[in-house]
Amino acid sequence: MAGTAALLTYFRRRLARSSRPNRIFEAVREVVTATGALKGRQRRALDSTVLDDAVATQDTVTQLIAAIRRVIRQVPGAAQVAAACCTAHDYADPGKPRIAWNDEQARAVLVDALVGDAIRLLAGLPEQARGEKAANAVGILALVAGQDVEPAEDSDGGDGRWRIAQRTAPDRMVSTVDPESRHVHKTRTHRQDGFKAHLAVEPETGLFTAVALRPGSGAAHHEGALAPDLLAEESAPVEVFGDTAYSSGTCRGALSSAGHRVVIKPAPLRPAVAGGFDLDDFAIDTAAGILTCPAGHTARLTGNTDKKRAIFGKICDGCPLRHRCTTAKNGRVVQIRPEHDLQAAARRQATTDPDWQADYRRWRPPVERAVAWIVTRGNRRLPSRTTPGSTPRRSPQPPHPDQPRTHPNRRHLDTRPWHGLDSPQSIHPPRKHSGHHKIFSDLLGVARPE
Repeated sequence: MAGTAALLTYFRRRLARSSRPNRIFEAVREVVTATGALKGRQRRALDSTVLDDAVATQDTVTQLIAAIRRVIRQVPGAAQVAAACCTAHDYADPGKPRIAWNDEQARAVLVDALVGDAIRLLAGLPEQARGEKAANAVGILALVAGQDVEPAEDSDGGDGRWRIAQRTAPDRMVSTVDPESRHVHKTRTHRQDGFKAHLAVEPETGLFTAVALRPGSGAAHHEGALAPDLLAEESAPVEVFGDTAYSSGTCRGALSSAGHRVVIKPAPLRPAVAGGFDLDDFAIDTAAGILTCPAGHTARLTGNTDKKRAIFGKICDGCPLRHRCTTAKNGRVVQIRPEHDLQAAARRQATTDPDWQADYRRWRPPVERAVAWIVTRGNRRLPSRTTPGSTPRRSPQPPHPDQPRTHPNRRHLDTRPWHGLDSPQSIHPPRKHSGHHKIFSDLLGVARPE
């Protein structure tokens, strides 16, 4: 059987709209359970990888114009409001206004005018119940109007004057075409635009036991925040292997509380002075609230439960070890987080337990190979994921990572969906390959469109 990538994309969207969007994963799960492929295999290796978006990153002006145009098209009554109060641009024209783009003052005036149009349009919309498309359009405009601007230099924010912000919003939307795409930093110097795929793999067989696709940045989408979700459907506690991305105290504590054996590489400590003492060189009694420094001086922990501090202050004056401890004029200050004891124990185990070290070296690397297999042959780049109401691409697209794949030397299990990023949008069914259309409908148990 042969078919086009557009056909696969069409059925993926129909699955997303159906009452059982995860039926493929459920069927594969049943097969794996019946065959016993994972019976007795209680190890899971976690990892993530960046998947590039296919849409172009938009600047502030482009986003504002596109978001205003969408509200005008999709919100009842918005066209009349825009005609009365939006004067910065001809919003029938999707292009940028004609200004001297090399003139900083002209750009600032334009941004101020566009933000003013957006605010007046949002304020003037009639009070009414809105459908999904209209609500999404209004929400995107509100986000775009605020994420890249701040009050003008001599403004308190109350006079309606705005300028481009002198910073980047931490969870900045990079395109109105794909509102969930984000700037992703895997390192300090390398940036991509797209999403993060989060994976749980059984390292001995290479089976993927859980997957999740999330925006590429934001605390809610961090590896440590998603690790418990990837293991939520395990029937019994497992051994969890992960790198330092999963080493936060919150993640480690959640996995330990669930009964899992945690084999996660601790994040390295950074000494206050290069080559000097780090946190583990202090004797810390969190129960008594006392810290003892390498020189034998003590200080009490004070502060709230989220982050306590021990201030040595003048005790550091004249200390022979000060040059290895701190360069602060007022002496060393040590901050202790609530999960300190758990993290300290993990660091000791990682450096002193040969069984832990052998397990980590053996069972952690397979997930890296699994990730490399996923992104090979151009699969790191995702097809455009259009939002409700926007025009879907008509050109053939590569299969989405949702689609089951086969590999001659590797069995593959996807038991959970790629969450949250498939918009439930209808597109016109393909007019060709009618035989394939019937085959896919029968395989998926989805009613054929009339």
